[in-house]
Amino acid sequence: MLELLAPPPADPLWDLAGEFAADPRPERLNLVLGVYRDGTGVTPVMSAVREAEARLAERSDSKEYRGLSGNTSFNRLMLSAVLETEARTARATAVQTVAGTGALRLLADLVRRTRPGTTVWISDPAYVNHQPILEAAGLKVRTYRTRDADGLPDETGLLDDLRAAGHHDVVLLQGCCHNPTGSDPSFAAWEALAELASANGWLPFVDLAYHGLGDGFEADLQPTRMLSDRLPEMLIAVSCSKNFGLYSERTGCAIVLGPTRQTLRHVETALQNAARTLYSMPPEHGAAVVTTILADDALRSLWREELDAMRGRITANRADLVGNLRALGCSDLAEPLARQKGMFSMLPLGSDAMRRLRRQFAVYGTASGRINIAGIPAHRIPYLAQGVAAVCDSAPGAHVAPAVPAPR
Repeated sequence: MLELLAPPPADPLWDLAGEFAADPRPERLNLVLGVYRDGTGVTPVMSAVREAEARLAERSDSKEYRGLSGNTSFNRLMLSAVLETEARTARATAVQTVAGTGALRLLADLVRRTRPGTTVWISDPAYVNHQPILEAAGLKVRTYRTRDADGLPDETGLLDDLRAAGHHDVVLLQGCCHNPTGSDPSFAAWEALAELASANGWLPFVDLAYHGLGDGFEADLQPTRMLSDRLPEMLIAVSCSKNFGLYSERTGCAIVLGPTRQTLRHVETALQNAARTLYSMPPEHGAAVVTTILADDALRSLWREELDAMRGRITANRADLVGNLRALGCSDLAEPLARQKGMFSMLPLGSDAMRRLRRQFAVYGTASGRINIAGIPAHRIPYLAQGVAAVCDSAPGAHVAPAVPAPR
């Protein structure tokens, strides 16, 4: 049987991570994977997480099964953290998932069960795993524009493309800190999206993976909360990997807003059934950590302080890179970066230039130009800027990737 398996394609991000690990050059920089690193290059455990883990170890609770919805206290607290008000949470249900990826897949499965043959619209470019997850769930995928040829947000293109999304379609929107571009719509554009969804009847599906790392925790959730106020139904996939630093604990939840409690009970059962066939139930530890933090005023305050410090370091890194590029005479490269936010930035470089950056300077980013701003030690930013400027100079005119029109 196994000899019949055709060679599958390697995951592009983990393939690059393996190439980085084998690179002997001491000056190498790993800006591929989306993890936060401090000034020493370490991905730290947050102090609030350490304290929560210490309390959990002292209590030494039972390891009994939690159930198909996972930790119900976690689900309740996540609903409150994301949606804020009782008026919103009363219209919602949540189940714990295996990180944000598991939430995306469970909600995609829910869409397939309720709307077979549905088309889901995703951004171009999109998070590398969006299309594979949706297609694995049996859904069709189309794309909408997010940026223009200069790498700047293209709100006109975004709205024009999504006018073609119809009553049975779903639109996947990244709630903040867009991966891979770092470019988010303005709040006015979010309001226009809400009006468009209401008029055309398509269902918003919000992916929240980086809230707290853009403009601040509450500000980053403002578009999602606005959509929940203006629309009767909504899907939200939430990850705790980045803003709690719980990457390996695989902690997240799937949230659904609906019109009636009976509808939401049916939704929760459908999500439980989907979880049962995929992984049965999610791991407990990360959810218990988040629950301990959010349920305690002092721990929650400490966590928010640490999250704000992480956001400040990311913002400072981006500003420093922009300043270094301007000093090198590369203002055309710097200007799009200056308007981006969150963990990632999209360098306006083509795949050939990114390959030269890797080979000549040991700087590893994706072929599309995405780099992890949160992974750069501050003292290495001038080196990164020099490498970017050099690969642009070696191929004049090749540093701006051409815009790819969305399929009509």
